[in-house]
Amino acid sequence: MSGQALSGVRVVDLTRVMTGPYCTMLLGDMGADVVKVEQPGKGDDTRAWGPPFIGSESAYYLSVNRNKRGITLNLKSEPGQEILWRLIERADAVVENFSPGTVERLGFGYQAVRARRPDVVYCSISGFGQDGPGRDRTAYDLIVQGMSGLMSVTGFPGSEPTRFGVPIADIAAGMFAAYAIVSALFHRERSGEGQYIDTSMLGGQLSLLTYQAGIYFATGEAPGQTGNAHPIVAPYQTFRTADGYVNIASGNDVMFGRLCRAMGLERLLGDPRFGDNAGRITRLAELVAELESALTQYETVEVVRRLDAAAVPSGPINTVPQAFAEPQAEHYRMRQRVPHATLGTVDQVGFPYAMSGTPCEIRQAPPVLGEHTDQVLGELGYSSEQVAVLRDQGAV
Repeated sequence: MSGQALSGVRVVDLTRVMTGPYCTMLLGDMGADVVKVEQPGKGDDTRAWGPPFIGSESAYYLSVNRNKRGITLNLKSEPGQEILWRLIERADAVVENFSPGTVERLGFGYQAVRARRPDVVYCSISGFGQDGPGRDRTAYDLIVQGMSGLMSVTGFPGSEPTRFGVPIADIAAGMFAAYAIVSALFHRERSGEGQYIDTSMLGGQLSLLTYQAGIYFATGEAPGQTGNAHPIVAPYQTFRTADGYVNIASGNDVMFGRLCRAMGLERLLGDPRFGDNAGRITRLAELVAELESALTQYETVEVVRRLDAAAVPSGPINTVPQAFAEPQAEHYRMRQRVPHATLGTVDQVGFPYAMSGTPCEIRQAPPVLGEHTDQVLGELGYSSEQVAVLRDQGAV
């Protein structure tokens, strides 16, 4: 066993809310020592976002801040700034998601940091990027989902634009940022060079458009809403059953044949309307009517049983509790209970990957505000007496 992939990497985390904390959580999950810096007395905005709360801790905050050590610093005070410089001088990466220009005004922009730590990997995450005509726009997930075009292709035809059920603009930007940071660290291992990373929520959402962007590039027309149906492949959508709904993804002609035979619809196999995907997608309403005439004769569990036996991808529409109760989710420990400083234990979502040589683990529950301030300052050379003075001064 070689430990975790990012063991020994030190990250200074100057982020809050979702996109930055999600990025640094991913780095922490891989073994990085992430030090989360928060404002004394207040902390990350999400600490106050609720209900629900677990004790005094926000469920929102708890969802994206594990595997970090938490300290408080008043970055407007000279002692607080000196502490941050000591942290940065020992760090491999710095991550921030302030509004563009803010971190420079505080004195901790990339050029200032690079002067003290030339090989640093420095990542700025923002709504629209650090340059350009839109850099100063205030960004929230909802705003970016709308501006990126994502909401225009989400929802049912004729319905109002619809946002994702999770903050996908925040999450995607955090994921892309983590990927870029790890790539930059790999480059540094080979070259010794650090670099600056400018990543944005808008850029992340445009990247996620993938084949929807491809449709626009190919046709010059704006893709529309297709509800739970796929805009290119059929049948690939949600169907009614006798007691609810089922998702079916028939990705090719062979699967379509299996689907028809499994549901007693052999008559469709010779129907020229549905002989290939082009026919099925252009006659989708007719196809759905034919399929649901059979699917609605059976409960969802029976439909899934039949399609599983026929090797046709399908599945139920689970609630969140049902999703975590799925045997496969339990097998991969997608719900984990870990010790917490004040709550006793707290549940966390597990990992979406299993690594044979450098496994992920939850080493640290989301920290309570300032939980590791004394510990981290001690590592930076401050005595307990000095820490007490700093606390009296309001610097920590």
